[in-house]
Amino acid sequence: METRKIQSVGGGTYTVSLPKEWGKSEGVAPGDVVNIHRHRDGILAIQTRESDSTDHTESTVRIARDETERLEGVLRAAYAAGIKELTLVADSEFSTGQRRLVEAVAKKLTGVSVVEAAETEITVQVLLNREEVSVSQSVRQLKFIALSMHETAIESLTDDSATHLATRDDQADRLYAMIDRSFRRALWRLDEVDALGYSRPELFERWKTTRELERVADHAEGIATTSPAVDGSVPESALEAVRTFGQEARSIVADGVAVIVGDAGAETAHEALVARDELCASIACLVDDFGATSDAAQLRPVLHRVRRTAEHGGNIAELGLQDAVRHGELTAPKPVDENMR
Repeated sequence: METRKIQSVGGGTYTVSLPKEWGKSEGVAPGDVVNIHRHRDGILAIQTRESDSTDHTESTVRIARDETERLEGVLRAAYAAGIKELTLVADSEFSTGQRRLVEAVAKKLTGVSVVEAAETEITVQVLLNREEVSVSQSVRQLKFIALSMHETAIESLTDDSATHLATRDDQADRLYAMIDRSFRRALWRLDEVDALGYSRPELFERWKTTRELERVADHAEGIATTSPAVDGSVPESALEAVRTFGQEARSIVADGVAVIVGDAGAETAHEALVARDELCASIACLVDDFGATSDAAQLRPVLHRVRRTAEHGGNIAELGLQDAVRHGELTAPKPVDENMR
């Protein structure tokens, strides 16, 4: 890092000299015009017009006729990388199965549409407008989906309420993919962060939160797939304990998200972390009590996923604490009243 002294020019304009080595490497000469980006997080960035206009929004990929798994991976990778137009080129022609796969993946991604489908070429466009992306609203919506999935999954231990869980998991994946795309574009587009309305640290926290929530949704789906193995031999007291643990885990996640989106403060994050540790200890005690019984074999996979759900909530709460430290909002814990011991 270099330091430069700011000079004052007539009329109150501030100037600062640019490193000559940078000018040579970027092909900048006296009299050339550069673009200046002023960001909401206080950063002032300078780019040459050529580099600023390089958007890397189009890509072409060749696909063999028998490739299906790679085809889906390419589509999702292009979406996450911020590509706006992807052209798939077949060696001979696309099979019916490949065409159906492209259409199915496009439907699962926000703003994606197949605009051209010839025998040997398929063009996919992303029509997602960044100004239409509300990051905090997406975080709230993903929290609602993930926690409702989790509640349904716990209930499905004793009934068939999880029949539509896969559809909601697709919704969770769709929201996460949209935020992941916005975050990745913000890493290399100077104007993307400002368009989304957040500083880089704020955007990172929300992206990381969506990752944790997407995993909560995955654990919910995992609990639902485990539930058929839970039979009538498991006592109601054990099932009630699992329900209570599930509710506590969801509360930890909800509190962590509330801190991230600004609906709660550092104290709530502290409480969520304490609750996470207590819940994990309680789950460990229950598993020990089960020992090698059939109850343990049936409920241990469920309890593992409940514990992981609480840990994901704790990870979100820790992000909130980090933000509080950065902004000087973290206060010392309240003193313990000796009379209350």
